[in-house]
This record gives sequence, structure tokens and C-alpha cells, in this order.
Amino acid sequence: MSSQGGHANSTGGTLEKSVVGALTSKGFQVVPYRKWIKCPKNYGNELLLTNAPYKTIYNHSGNSEFLLLSNKYNMRIRIECKWQQSAGSVDEKFPYLYLNAVEVMPEAEIIIIVDGGGYKKGAVEWLKSAAAEKKYIKTNNPKKIRIMNLSEFLVWVNTTFR
Repeated sequence: MSSQGGHANSTGGTLEKSVVGALTSKGFQVVPYRKWIKCPKNYGNELLLTNAPYKTIYNHSGNSEFLLLSNKYNMRIRIECKWQQSAGSVDEKFPYLYLNAVEVMPEAEIIIIVDGGGYKKGAVEWLKSAAAEKKYIKTNNPKKIRIMNLSEFLVWVNTTFR
């Protein structure tokens, strides 16, 4: 029997494995960011980098689950995964995650995948609304933040990478 935290990590890992499966089926190579950054020329141009670092709004080290790089599609997209299938605190971190996306994540496009159905009422709606309204994003900033559940992400993958 696993602890509640162990179970949460396990179910969150299932979401991340789904993202990896969807993108590897489209030809992306999965490489740890820290291995890739030492010698990028050793890898191809269609990559899904894992544990991609950034500096948080608190100026601490943070990591996103993925950084999608594609020369073919001219993409550089940071991907965050959040899974909560029962009461917990993941949804309380949405404003922090969103502000990190707005202020310090260097990519112009960010996808936040939220799923599990256990979020507090209004949490996902707030996150979707903030992203849709480009809340806290300066007018001339082209940053695009998209909020998707796993099904929506799979549809996006299948339509984007035909």
C-alpha cells in the first residue's frame, strides 16, 4: 500500500507517460534536458526534453515536465502536467504556476495539461479564464498559454503532427 503522496506521484506519472506516448508516436525523441544541453548536436531536431529547468518568480530553480522542440514545425513549447484526482493541493498552486508561465518561463508558448477531475470547484475554470483573457500578460507580449485536459492534448497532438 502506498502513501497518499506516493499514489499522487504515481497517477501524475501516468499523465506524463501519456504525453510521452503521444509525442513519441509522432516521431519525437525523448531526452533528459540535462543530457541534451551538454551536447545538443548529438540529437535530432524533433525532441521532447524532460525536466526542463527555468527560474521561478521567487528566483529559485524550477522544472517543467517537458520542453518540446521541433525544427519541422518551428516550435518551442514548454509543457506542464498537473494531475489531481482527489482532494489535495495541486489546484492551489495554479496561480503560482500561471504567474511563472507569464513572467519567467522563456518560451512564447506554454501548454498546461490539467486532468484527474479532483480539483476544487472553480480552480480549472480560473486557470482557463486567466489564460484566455491573457491575465497579467502585457499587451504587446505574444506569450500564449493554453490549458488542456489530456483528451484535448491528444487531439492537439494528432491534428498538429499529422
